[in-house]
Amino acid sequence: MEHPNFHPAVRSFIRFARHPFKFSLYLLWKLPIAWLSGVRLKQLEEGQCITVVPFKWLSQNPFRSTYFACLSMAAEMSTGLLAMMYVRAAAPKRVSMLVTGMEASFVKKAVGKTWFTCQEGAAIQAAIARTAETGEPETITVNSIGKSLDGTVIASFAITWSFKGKV
Repeated sequence: MEHPNFHPAVRSFIRFARHPFKFSLYLLWKLPIAWLSGVRLKQLEEGQCITVVPFKWLSQNPFRSTYFACLSMAAEMSTGLLAMMYVRAAAPKRVSMLVTGMEASFVKKAVGKTWFTCQEGAAIQAAIARTAETGEPETITVNSIGKSLDGTVIASFAITWSFKGKV
């Protein structure tokens, strides 16, 4: 449920991302490998994002599990969509965003769908707001946890984002 006090750009981005056809076309255009491997958005709210990657022929490795790069794409997308949403809300200030680091821990073989959840939208929003206000670069590391259908942790990622004011 959208909060009525959130910035119109945040509400607009959430509406766009929740539109299956429009967002699928966006993925195909901007992230074709993620689209081909089946990475999809499941939920986007002000504070959290959930993505999913299937276990299928295009996303598997020779060991009969989901390829780590596909898991990485889903984890990064769960953090990146939150960042994109709040970068748009920083307008008219312009803020660029870039992944500058990533650490991963793979706990179990991914042999089915894996859902990645990032619940650090407030921290991302605060970092972007500081950059927009001061013009100084900000770096933040946020977590995305991948779980199977039964709740078993498959992998955890720490994605480091850098935000920088644009002139």
